[in-house]
Amino acid sequence: MSSGRNLLRTCPLCEAVCGLEITLDADDRVLSVRGDKSDPFSKGFLCPKGASLGRLDDDPDRLTAPVIRDRATGQRRTVSWDEALDYIAERFPALVAEHGAQATAMYVGNPNAHTVSGTLYLPMLIRSLGTKNLFSASTADQMPKQVASGLMFGDPLTVAVPDLDRTGYLLMLGANPLESNGSLCTAPDFPGRLSALRKRGGRLVVVDPRVTRTAKLADEHLFIRPGSDAYLLFGLVHTLFAENLTEVRLPVDGLDEVRAAAADFTPQVVAARTGVPAETVVRIARELAAAPAAAVYARIGTCTAEFGTLTQWLVDVLNVLTGNLDRPGGAMFANAAALGIVRSKPFRTGRWSSRVRGLPEAMGELPVATLADEIRTPGAGQIRALVTVAGNPVLSAPGGARLDEAFAGLDFMVSVDRYVNETTRHADVILPPPRIVEAPHYDFALLQFAVRNYARYSPPLVTLQDGRLSEIEILVRLAAALSGREHRDTGEQSRVAAVDELVIAGMLHKAGIPERREELIGENSTEQRIDLMLRLGPYGEWNGGTLNLRTLLDNPHGVDLGPLTSRLPEALRTASGKVDLAPAQLIGDVDRLRAATAVEAPEFVLIGRRHLRSNNSWLHNVPTLVSGTNKCTLQIHPADVDRLGLGEQAIVSSAVGTVTVPLEPTETIMPGVVSLPHGWGHGDSPQAVAQAHAGVNANALTDDSVVDMPSGNAVFNGVPVTVRPV
Repeated sequence: MSSGRNLLRTCPLCEAVCGLEITLDADDRVLSVRGDKSDPFSKGFLCPKGASLGRLDDDPDRLTAPVIRDRATGQRRTVSWDEALDYIAERFPALVAEHGAQATAMYVGNPNAHTVSGTLYLPMLIRSLGTKNLFSASTADQMPKQVASGLMFGDPLTVAVPDLDRTGYLLMLGANPLESNGSLCTAPDFPGRLSALRKRGGRLVVVDPRVTRTAKLADEHLFIRPGSDAYLLFGLVHTLFAENLTEVRLPVDGLDEVRAAAADFTPQVVAARTGVPAETVVRIARELAAAPAAAVYARIGTCTAEFGTLTQWLVDVLNVLTGNLDRPGGAMFANAAALGIVRSKPFRTGRWSSRVRGLPEAMGELPVATLADEIRTPGAGQIRALVTVAGNPVLSAPGGARLDEAFAGLDFMVSVDRYVNETTRHADVILPPPRIVEAPHYDFALLQFAVRNYARYSPPLVTLQDGRLSEIEILVRLAAALSGREHRDTGEQSRVAAVDELVIAGMLHKAGIPERREELIGENSTEQRIDLMLRLGPYGEWNGGTLNLRTLLDNPHGVDLGPLTSRLPEALRTASGKVDLAPAQLIGDVDRLRAATAVEAPEFVLIGRRHLRSNNSWLHNVPTLVSGTNKCTLQIHPADVDRLGLGEQAIVSSAVGTVTVPLEPTETIMPGVVSLPHGWGHGDSPQAVAQAHAGVNANALTDDSVVDMPSGNAVFNGVPVTVRPV
């Protein structure tokens, strides 16, 4: 490869799916990263994370070969891929034979949503375990939105996003996209899109316990007590009904039930709970109803709270009641180019429950808040063996200290990860994926939530080094090893190709066109699967359109597929074929919300916060990203500092733990609220930069016994704490 060659790919570091132009040197090292100005979706936008991709790719602490840990000494040794997988094939099936498949579990981390391997091959790895003990970052992040969407629309992947480029009024709760780049709302250059909203005469209202960077951009910011968003939204719903401001444009069930549920939540009642004045509640409801096009959007700050699912439900109740669901400028549904899972039955939860606490399943997962219980509690079905893929739950899940102890007690643990981190340090075997530039990229998951329809495929920029396995090969061979099958490639066909052929044949048979197999193109069977999904998708060559993999290869900057269009009722999978405005599970949970009004508010509550230069726990080893405002400090109002006589540090305690942390007094946070960022606590990390900027683990304070009941999601915001001087 010639020195200074410029290549194109999509950034895999967050949900914004920005196009990148990457310059490689003669040794295939990343020299520079710029935004791809010709990408029709991101148009050259680039954040500090994307700009630092080269430093991440060249991290000296990144594992480049498998390692096995000696349990007696704790020492790790580098081994070959065959030796690592042989060791797994020897140990893991023997544990299953002795204790049963339900004694095994898998945890899947957030980065899997950003990879081809995570979408296409992880389901096969999960099936190879034969266990119901699946856990992921979804129940520490977004499950309330997906459960609410599933119950309302029949499919948890049918998630409404604000039509940012055409809306005239955006009410945003618990979201800070100027730091996060957006979440469950794929929108490169979110800051620019919000600025454009205001320039065209629109209005942005942000509701948050902090004056975030996004709030500073807004026309109006409203302080709200953490965890009380459902009350505020119910107050808006109440006002719309009371003043006859509703305009329901879609076929719905449950309108009267919603009216009855909102009856008790008057603006005066919710003002006492939220801190938002009653007259402001009434005004915001009227503004939403009067706007020619408006959308309500709420994200992680509201999902990771005790009433997260109710909040997400009420977001779309408001979008329906104001006539803004599924219409331009309102809240709409993306139409992803690649054919996804086509649901035939309405979504439901609770098909099984966790062994210890009886928490219900959602989307095939159990709440990560009960993972430690399942490992530490003896009895039939106790988890004894764990597989983790690209996750660090010791830092990202509630009750981090309990999880740390639980992982230390496992009989066997396998991790697919590029680092030895706070979680994988317990693994008996770590299988590291290759460099980012050595992997293909297509955003199957994130383009389901895009604010504009778009597709882009990035082939690998660099050929895998001899002896290395791609992440796809790692997952396929690991699945074979875990289930006791031969994991090596045999004969003329690789294991990956064999898996792909089964999937391709099944999809072609279901579509009734098995004879068209030879038309698929691609350098390998993975690309042929992508080609098939594009051809069968809504813009596909085999579905009345023109799109296929060749289209994307010929357009490496990406293809603009147009603005969002109305998709209801065709996209609904409810039993009635209508929007279920009042699902029984959610109407039933309103009683819990009413009961909480009688609970006295604690003196202090803890919330999290996002940093533009951070992505959960795994970018803290990049020197360019642990600088500036990206620090692990406790934000607290100066009046609280003075009242408590605090110095430069404080001791923060909750029902489950205590940390000592540096203070950052600021008037941008409500009195009575303190904030710690997520994903820190690298004191024992073998990663040099992360250890030098260790911070404290906020999840030493979060209580894994408290969850949002309908979804099982962990509660990170509104955690009662005490604050005292060191």
